[in-house]
Formats: sequence, structure tokens, C-alpha cells
Amino acid sequence: MTSAQVDTEKTSGGTSGQTSEEGYERGLGSRQVQMIAIGGAIGVGLFLGAGANIAKAGPSLIVMYALAGAIVFFIMRALGELLLYRPVSGSFAEYSREFLGPFFGYFTGWTYWLMWVVTGMAELTAAAIYVHYWFPGIPQWVTALVFLVILFGVNLISVKVFGELEFWFSMVKVTALIGMIVIGLGVLTFGFSAAGDTAAVSNLWAFDGFFPKGVGSSLMTLQGVMFAYLAVELVGVTAGESEDPEKTLPKAINTLPWRIALFYVGALTVILCVVKWTEFAPGVSPFVAAFAKIGIPAGAAIVNFVVLTAALSSCNSGMYSTGRMLRNLADSGEAPAAFKKLSATKTPAFGITISVLFMGIGVVLNYIVPDKAFGYVTSVATAAGIWTWLMILISHVLYRRAVVAGRLPASSFPAPGGAVCSWIAIAFLLFVTCLIAYDPDSRVCLYVMAGWAAALAAGWTILKNRTPAAPTGRDPELEKVG
Repeated sequence: MTSAQVDTEKTSGGTSGQTSEEGYERGLGSRQVQMIAIGGAIGVGLFLGAGANIAKAGPSLIVMYALAGAIVFFIMRALGELLLYRPVSGSFAEYSREFLGPFFGYFTGWTYWLMWVVTGMAELTAAAIYVHYWFPGIPQWVTALVFLVILFGVNLISVKVFGELEFWFSMVKVTALIGMIVIGLGVLTFGFSAAGDTAAVSNLWAFDGFFPKGVGSSLMTLQGVMFAYLAVELVGVTAGESEDPEKTLPKAINTLPWRIALFYVGALTVILCVVKWTEFAPGVSPFVAAFAKIGIPAGAAIVNFVVLTAALSSCNSGMYSTGRMLRNLADSGEAPAAFKKLSATKTPAFGITISVLFMGIGVVLNYIVPDKAFGYVTSVATAAGIWTWLMILISHVLYRRAVVAGRLPASSFPAPGGAVCSWIAIAFLLFVTCLIAYDPDSRVCLYVMAGWAAALAAGWTILKNRTPAAPTGRDPELEKVG
């Protein structure tokens, strides 16, 4: 990028239709960024995965979501400080590259790409399961393929179309969850519906206590709980296409605690008060099961539609982020140059296309092992997500050291507690990794990640041998915004 280009593009960031320094259209308005942030905190991990976790931990799952939510907030405030220091698309890889070195930027970028590809597979699987509720005769793989093609088309059109679709997906989820909470509170307070006679706050401890399977079993659900929070960091990927990142990003991040408290802790608490935890089972959305128990006409079908939109929303976000991450890697010389190209609508169409082809593996899994597809892909996605979060936290710790030493300017959005909260979050994520290694059902994802690491190391060696001077990444000074 020439200095003239930099000067031209530095004047372009504030209104819709203009371009960021990376060539993207700044087409995501404040309401869209806010809803993308909210939608990232409400996904299939809550709507579908919570069923299996309730069966393992009972009501104590509420505490696990609250604990993990606090850690996720630490991660997001660390990311927020970095984003306001230097807001760029593909931020996680860029910060790893700047503070830990080119290899870590390369590894983080490709691993985040893997996380979203695998998450896309999980969401397609979940969407197919939800459609099976209405149309049991349609094979899961057929439904997964149809949704994959539709969302692919949406992401190729423009970032505005992506943002608008994501806005309405998130609006459906938020409205529905609030409605579920209100109805649940009504059942508890006034005792109406088929569940009214048994609904009570005492359901939280009346059946073998609050920790019915023991504290150990509750802790083992943390890996699944962390999967539910994957995608909250998507706000960082939108930085290069936000109209006013200085204002929209802090606002989106600061609303995270009440979103977690309301949509996760609050919703689960109400559901588990209305229906005793022993009636939930793996593979069934606890929200669908609860509304079937309440007996509201068409209630379960409506909730099933809502959880379907949640799955499609997350898959839509996955396609968005993978294309941007591949372009970031190509810009840094860590992926084929073809990924640099933007389409006429300023979308990384080639990167999105390649990512969608890999997401198609999820369609194959739904054909081969429809009963196990969701579990396989969520464990791999969680491991990849943990790596990404660790890189955010470590980059934040190193950034704070540089600020204290006077080597870098302070961010306008400092994380409370400085680097202390980042260290706490790092320790927590390492603990969750140990839990994954201990669990024979999820341990396989660590083998997958080991193979992935070996493949990336080999790719890095080849890359360095071909171009010894690369990759070095871009000059951070050329990417400061505002």
C-alpha cells in the first residue's frame, strides 16, 4: 500500500459506503454491530448443547455459565483494549503477529479460520436437527446442504446484506429469549399451563441437590459451556467494516455482562425452575422441551423456529469471518495471494468460497454419522476457540507491558484491572484444556489439534524456505484508525 493510498483511506472511515484502510466497505452501522455482538452470545451451544450439559450437571450448570461468562468478559475487555489501540479486520491474528511474532499470527489466523469452519459444520448439523422436528422424512445432510448454499449466496452479495440478515437473526433470538423468560416467570408466579403445578424455584435443589452429580461432573461441562460462548469475539472481526469503531466497539463489549446474565444465566434459571432438570436429555433443546411441557399451543414449534435461526445466524457469521481471516493471512504473505482479492461488492469472495467448500465436510458427516456429527465438531471448535482466546489474552498482557514501558500509546478503552484479569482468564482456559484432556469423549479434539499444529508448522517451514524475508505482516502504523 502506498503512502498516497494510506492518506486517501485514512479519510474514509466514518460513514456507510466508504472504505476502510483494508479496502472493505464500512457498511456495518451501530445497530448492526450491536446485534452482531448480542447474537454472538446466543447460539446453538445454549439452545441445543445445554440439553446434554443439564443432564450432566443439573441446576449447577447455571453456575458454570456464570463463571465462564465472567471469564469471557475478561477476554472481551482485553480484546476491546487492543481494538481501540488498533482496530483492524482479522484482529486476533494481527495482534498475535505484532506482540508474539509472525508465526503466532500465522498460526492464530489459520486456527481461527478452522474454528469457524468447524463451527459452521456444527451449526449446519444443528439446523438440520431442528428441521427434522417438522420434517422427519428429510435426511439431515439434505437440509444442511440447502442451508449452506443459501447462506453462501448471502455472504457474496455485500457486507450490508450480511449485517442486515444478522441483525434480524439476532432480533428473533433476543425477542424470543426475552419472551421465554417472561412466560416462564408467569408460570412460576401464577401457576398457569400444564407445568404450573410442578413449577417452583425449589426445583433447583429438590432433586438430589443443586450439584446432583457432584462438583466434578459440573466442572466437566465447562468445555461445552465454553463452546456456547464461541463467537462473542466476532466483534473484533467487524472492526475493519464498522462505521465508527471508536464508539460502537466499546458499547458492544460493555453490554456483554447483562447479555450473559439475562440470556444464559437468567434463561437457564427460569427453565430449570419451570421444568425439573431430570426431564431434559442430550440432543433435545431444553427450550423446546420446556415449552412442550408448558403446553402452549404451537409453543414448541415456535421455539424450534427460533433455535433454527440461531444456528443459521452462527453459520452466517462463520462464513463472514473465515473470508476476512483468509484475506488477512494473504495480506501478510501467509496464505495464497488469491485470497487478497475483493469482489465488486468489496467482499473476499474467493476466501468465502473456499471456506464454504470445507464447511461442506459437515454435510458429509451428517450423511455418515448423523447422531455423532454435532459432538465431533463442537469439541474441535472449542479447542480452536481456546487457542484464539489465549492469543488475545497473551497479546493483551504484552501490550500492557509495552504501554507501561512507554513503547506504545495507551488505548482509549483500557481493560479494568489491567493485565491481572487476563492472567486469571489464561489460567482458567488452561484448566478447561486439562478437563478436555481428561474426558475420553472430547479428548479426540486435542489429537486433531496436534495434527493441525503439525500441518501448520510444516506449512510455515515451506513458506519461510520459499520467501525467507516473509512473512512480516503489515506496519501497525499504517492501520491506526481515528
